[in-house]
Amino acid sequence: MVWFKNLILNPLIKSSSKSLLKTTPRPATKNFALFSLSHYYIFYTTDASSSSSSAATAAAVKQSSGLGPTAAGEKPRVVVLGSGWAGCRLLKDVDTSIYDVVCVSPRNHMVFTPLLASTCVGTLEFRSVAEPIGRIQPAISKEPGSYFFLANCTSVDADNHVVQCETVTDGLNTLNPWKFKISYDKLVIALGAEALTFGIQGVAENAIFLREVYHAQEIRRKLLLNLMLSDVPGISEEEKCRLLHCVVVGGGPTGVEFSGELSDFIKRDVHQRYAHVKNYIHVTLIEANEILSSFDDRLRRYATKQLMKSGVRLVRGIVKDVTPQKLILNDGTEVPYGLLVWSTGVGPSSFVKSLELPKSPGGRIGVDEWLRVPSVQDIFAIGDCSGYVESTGRPVLPALAQVAERQGKYLASLLNRLGKAGGGQANSAKDIELGDPFVYKHLGSMATLGRFKALVDLRQSKDAKGVSMAGFVSWFIWRSAYLTRVISWRNRFYVAVNWATTFVFGRDISRI
Repeated sequence: MVWFKNLILNPLIKSSSKSLLKTTPRPATKNFALFSLSHYYIFYTTDASSSSSSAATAAAVKQSSGLGPTAAGEKPRVVVLGSGWAGCRLLKDVDTSIYDVVCVSPRNHMVFTPLLASTCVGTLEFRSVAEPIGRIQPAISKEPGSYFFLANCTSVDADNHVVQCETVTDGLNTLNPWKFKISYDKLVIALGAEALTFGIQGVAENAIFLREVYHAQEIRRKLLLNLMLSDVPGISEEEKCRLLHCVVVGGGPTGVEFSGELSDFIKRDVHQRYAHVKNYIHVTLIEANEILSSFDDRLRRYATKQLMKSGVRLVRGIVKDVTPQKLILNDGTEVPYGLLVWSTGVGPSSFVKSLELPKSPGGRIGVDEWLRVPSVQDIFAIGDCSGYVESTGRPVLPALAQVAERQGKYLASLLNRLGKAGGGQANSAKDIELGDPFVYKHLGSMATLGRFKALVDLRQSKDAKGVSMAGFVSWFIWRSAYLTRVISWRNRFYVAVNWATTFVFGRDISRI
């Protein structure tokens, strides 16, 4: 009944607009602000006598919209690029009575990556490993000067303390990307890293990287689709074997954990619910060297034995080429697959490489002992995108969640200390004592193998002495540790309930 509503409202609108024209004086100037709120600025010039096109107006607004510099008397602004382990830990601990915080990220949640492999096979639900940014830092939802923007940073202007951003789009039928600028007093780059493909042709087009929730969703949908397609009458034996061959490339913790979860899913659920094709499905783990190279030798041997016992085929080789239905190893061996998961480590993203900032060995953003980017003011870098510059004499830290989290915690404390000492504003912290530099102490590594088996290695380094164990007790420690590390009580409850439900009723195999 839209036409009826317009019929009623149009006379009222016309009459009210006439009365406004009679009582409201014409602006004395041709330059005026289209939109203005506390920190936002969107200005453009118009001429009342000329009829400019809507496209030109939109372009003018788009070009100059954003968050302007903080004024005297206002709280300084900390801009955080990224919503991973490092960025979210900083957001959680930063003192919002001192700073306004602005987070810019292409996702509005943090992913609890150690449990991500469990979501691929239905052990956990996807929402159990996703923590909304607004829950991590409530000021983003409540404070007038704090915001979260679903966007990507496209450039950093260190001289003028400005970052250029562009909103995230989803598909072809959404709005065009909106470009805007944000002025900062302190900038924290926590953009993480991207999966390494080593320039191998076909990896980006055909493989799935297990790093985000949507990656786990894609793996689950493809796995269940292949299971159902292989049960269709007329499918050849060769095609069934290909569809149900799951290949994992990379023998690090992520690849091993996913292989273990997948083999457990096959034995406990697929063999019961897909009896017609249960003999065709199998898992292959391809690694160029030794699996779990950072773990103790005894633990590596135990992991190899358990994976082979659970049906995982271990292949040592280097992938040379990837096509939509098979991959080719360096010795010429062809490996057909229906699902290909790629987990061979991470490296700096193309955006991080493009930034005109000092770099550490390997292409990460270079930082000093206090996680500051040398030679520029008020810029810090933490997490997988950062590494020590050579002048510090320190090695580049591994791309681990515990490294990123501890850096975020340290930098939040440093920024709070600067803010209390009057160094929160731009270019105001030059003469302030920063305190002790960041020191990383490795707490150990853990990995699950499925079927109530896991590894716990509490040594500080590969060559150091310490506690290392494997088996059921390690699996219990693994689950207990990660349950307590989940950020919110809400998600801890979700994880505990999911684990209990899976143990009693098995995994859900619905393809939603």
